[in-house]
Amino acid sequence: MLTYDLPKELIAQHPVEPRDAARLLVLDRESGKITHRIFKDLPGSLRPGDCLVLNDTRVNPARLLGRKADTGGKVELLVLGEREGVYRCLGQPGRRLKPGAKLLFDHGSLQAEVLSWEAGERVVRFSGEASGKVLEQLGQIPLPPYIGRPVEPRDAQWYQTVFARHPGAVAAPTAGLHFTGELLDRIRRRGVQVLFLTLHVGWGTFKPVAEKELAEGRLHPEEFRVPPETLEAIRAAKARGGRVVAVGTTVVRALESKTKGKTTDLFIRPGFPFQVVDALITNFHLPGTSLLYLVAAFAGEERVLAAYEEAIREKYRFYSYGEAMLIQ
Repeated sequence: MLTYDLPKELIAQHPVEPRDAARLLVLDRESGKITHRIFKDLPGSLRPGDCLVLNDTRVNPARLLGRKADTGGKVELLVLGEREGVYRCLGQPGRRLKPGAKLLFDHGSLQAEVLSWEAGERVVRFSGEASGKVLEQLGQIPLPPYIGRPVEPRDAQWYQTVFARHPGAVAAPTAGLHFTGELLDRIRRRGVQVLFLTLHVGWGTFKPVAEKELAEGRLHPEEFRVPPETLEAIRAAKARGGRVVAVGTTVVRALESKTKGKTTDLFIRPGFPFQVVDALITNFHLPGTSLLYLVAAFAGEERVLAAYEEAIREKYRFYSYGEAMLIQ
């Protein structure tokens, strides 16, 4: 298991403001040299002719807080997706969410019934006045479990990128949280093409890699789409000697997948032959997760763990609301 020790106080509970004031650790993956910068200085590390590729998924307000109809006990659902009129959800506490359980939300204007369990997920049917707007009106932004505070109104803005367009994620593509509109304009003025794709980040992104996933080399599938214009721009950049700079591990998974749409279960780990991505902007990730394996595959396990040790010494802020690194 790929892991490291992190002092709890370095887990960011709020983002840096403004977004591009976060620190940026720059790692040269050939030499292992580390330099420390500020994210707003990113254009100086990019080259005219490069492509910067971002994930424009939008986080759904997927967290619902309610009560059991019979006992009044508090329950929580995280809505993962809808199919044929029923919803896949994670639920807490599990002992209260057995098949047949009736749930109430928004003082009873929205009701739900747990239909079944499937691979740790609850299959739920909603009914009532608000059933057609389950998340739009009643849901909260689903902050990661290591953010140990209540959701605040500002999280609805903080936990979205400024370029979020396509709803469908239950977690943010966090490397993209550091960009502002002004910073993207400066990047374009430097002669760097800014491109977009969509990968809807699933809740499994926070989970340590399971032994089954290690054995099979596959992860939880996530929906994605790489537009034809993004693919064409990447091909043109490669042909002229430009680099493809991926913003986040989700962009890497989408670009390195064999297909360019529908779903990907690609597990990138050390030994993976990268074909598209030349540089990576990413946050600091949880121990044992597929995200950390991907970063180790790109830069080398020893170099990455050394960079993480340096970040800890320098008291960088970690995880979703934390700071960033550029690997090139």
